[in-house]
Amino acid sequence: MKFATLLLLLICFNLNAQANWQPIPEIASNTNNQRFDDVFFLNDNLGWAANGYYAAVYKTTDGGITWTEQLNEDILGGSFYFRNIEFLNENVGFLGTLNGIFFKTTDGGNNWTPVIITPNPPAICGLDAIGNSTIYGCGAYFTPAHIIKSTDSGDTWQHIDMSTYADALVEVLFLDELTGYASGQNNNGGVILKTTDGGATWTELLNTNIPGEYVWKLQTLEGNPNIMFGSVSSINPHNGKLIKSIDAGVTWSSLDAPETNVQAVGFITENHGWMGGHSTGFYETLDGGISWTNLNIGSNLNRILIINSGLAYACGTTIYKFTDENLGITNFQETNKENLTITLHSNPVENDLEFTIHFNSDDNILITLYDINGKYIKQLTRDIITTKTTKSYSFPVDMLASGIYILDFHNNTGRSSLKFTKK
Repeated sequence: MKFATLLLLLICFNLNAQANWQPIPEIASNTNNQRFDDVFFLNDNLGWAANGYYAAVYKTTDGGITWTEQLNEDILGGSFYFRNIEFLNENVGFLGTLNGIFFKTTDGGNNWTPVIITPNPPAICGLDAIGNSTIYGCGAYFTPAHIIKSTDSGDTWQHIDMSTYADALVEVLFLDELTGYASGQNNNGGVILKTTDGGATWTELLNTNIPGEYVWKLQTLEGNPNIMFGSVSSINPHNGKLIKSIDAGVTWSSLDAPETNVQAVGFITENHGWMGGHSTGFYETLDGGISWTNLNIGSNLNRILIINSGLAYACGTTIYKFTDENLGITNFQETNKENLTITLHSNPVENDLEFTIHFNSDDNILITLYDINGKYIKQLTRDIITTKTTKSYSFPVDMLASGIYILDFHNNTGRSSLKFTKK
């Protein structure tokens, strides 16, 4: 009788167990205060994760319980920032960087070799494998905008100049070998583009019409590709946005997101989903984005990967799993993103705006000027940093009217802003 009662209690407990987000134990224990920029799973158990700043690739075969480090900067013999990782099958995979080098593996990630593409893309920010042998990539969050495409498992590549449609691209999402979407920004705002001929031609579906915004991530709902979600990363003082389409991107609705610099988005139903970004962990909505609840879990989120309604993975300070399992993590301390160290030489400013930036490693940076209302004025510079350094900048601002202005700094590890006063 006691055994039957215990069995009944266990059955009831399992039936009532609800999935929730948890940091994955082994990866969590190896956190290094830098973002995992991407996570990819071929199925419930087989997956890879890419740490950006520390340029490391990890592999799991048991749903994230244990991980093997397969690649790092010491093996490659150089300094890299890993942006994304994607696999066609258990052997053939691709690794995008922000350093002008793109890698391929044919043995499940044990060995990686550079891919030769002409012209060589300066960075790959988005990857999507579709079918048995087709892979698309895009870049970068800085100019120029481009698409790369292979239909033979990465043996040969086509480079598509996207400067007619966008200034920057950060995400590609394909439904089949011919039909897909790309997102990023142009001079007018965040954009979503669509192709039905494998990337030969593109149509603009959405423009947010706020310069400086990006459409950062895209998702189609499992089982219904007509329902799409996107995250709009904005600039102060504007809110980030959750955007949604129920007609395959023909029309879009928009709701305020839980933070300005929102990036990650993932939904398991039309109404139940999550968002997050550089400054937050998971925010949850049960009403399609009308309201959001801070789950106080996670940090520095970049991607949410939905496997099914009861299983998902995400990447940020560490790797997270949405599951009804108990992963056994207690007292895991989340670490906040480290912003650039920026020092204004003087404030208020009269004729020349002068400041110093400390870079911890090689980097890319966009420095853009806005007024206090978030209206775009101009891009001051795009700079390529090739080593750890402290660099000074000076820009004439005598033409500006007196008032308060915003400087937006967008580099490999995120976005930050400073206000200054023009006399």
